[in-house]
Amino acid sequence: MTTVVVGAGHAGLAASHFLTGRSIEHVVLERGEVANSWRRERWDSLRLLTPNWLSRLPGHHYSGPDPDGYMTSGEVAEFIEHFAGVTRAPVRTGTAVTAIRRAGTGYHVVTSGGELSCRSVVLATGACNVPVVPAFAAAVPAGVRQLTPFGYRGPEDLGEGGVLVVGASATGVQIAAELRRSGRPVILSVGEHVRMPRLHRDRDVLWWMDASGVWDQRYDEVDDLTRARRLPSPQLAGTPERATLDLNALTGLGVELVGRLAAVRDDVLLFSGGLRNVCSLADLKMRRLLAGFDEWAGLRPEAELPPTRVPPAARLRLDLGRGEIATIVWATGFRPDYSWLDVPVVDEKGRLRHEGGVVDSPGLYALGLPLLRRRRSTFLSGIEDDAREVIGHLAAAPAVRG
Repeated sequence: MTTVVVGAGHAGLAASHFLTGRSIEHVVLERGEVANSWRRERWDSLRLLTPNWLSRLPGHHYSGPDPDGYMTSGEVAEFIEHFAGVTRAPVRTGTAVTAIRRAGTGYHVVTSGGELSCRSVVLATGACNVPVVPAFAAAVPAGVRQLTPFGYRGPEDLGEGGVLVVGASATGVQIAAELRRSGRPVILSVGEHVRMPRLHRDRDVLWWMDASGVWDQRYDEVDDLTRARRLPSPQLAGTPERATLDLNALTGLGVELVGRLAAVRDDVLLFSGGLRNVCSLADLKMRRLLAGFDEWAGLRPEAELPPTRVPPAARLRLDLGRGEIATIVWATGFRPDYSWLDVPVVDEKGRLRHEGGVVDSPGLYALGLPLLRRRRSTFLSGIEDDAREVIGHLAAAPAVRG
């Protein structure tokens, strides 16, 4: 076997498309089904953050009746599965990769269905394999239920009582809004976040990201690449109303805002006092982004969005012993899982060492990671260019040519 692709999501299937185009023998290994994470690891009401017209894979575009809408997770899975069928990708489903190690000039791949030897490997397992939960979660009393987004399906799965959602990126604000609309008291713990309106001048804000070229900025043009790759996802939600879901929208629903959760001591949650500063910084960055769009389009600046409404005295402590909070949802991010990768290319924080998807081991490549080659890398619309270039590098490598 020349190449093994690990993962049959949109990134792995895009890699397969370009491998086929170069007549490179390969197989795509998938632990579950095609688009497995969209089928098994999303809450019920989730919709894609990007509008349907931006949903594209190599030679495959959204062609439905609602280009300005946002696909459900099930529709995304169908979109990806259709692409797999059209391209006749050589996918082996139900085949979990349990180990990859160097073997001579290539790699030895151990799977639940047997073993393979290959010259090159493409890691397309994504960046959101494992929810990140802070270590002090272990100090939360047993009577408080704890969930991550992987374990959350909808409000009906939660018992009565208040909910603390920790994290104010796209996942956190969407879950907080849904829980509040279900009638539950909700507190949102807010750390660093990216505020973004759903619409700017009556166009989807991601139209501006796409058309202005912001999304096309390359990884080697970014000043602080490590920080840029760790930025939280923007506060966006895909709804039929194309409504903005920022902190102001949440407080309008009755969600209480508190600062970043810093510690748990003696059953008491301790929050940072920096909520106002965090929100002011997010507001400033949003205004700069929107002003940049206007400058690109040659338009006069329009009235700025109101600043985030921060409570005058956000609470700094929450005693879990008083019964105010029955459930904590940890929307504190995700990380990739490379526990099965027996090659020394992962740093002490679990991040893969790579240069634009070319991993620090000959013949090993990656796709689908944040800002892999461009700012749009993790989105459906960003995988085509990334996959073309990464597979181009793979095809030119001596091990494959030989």
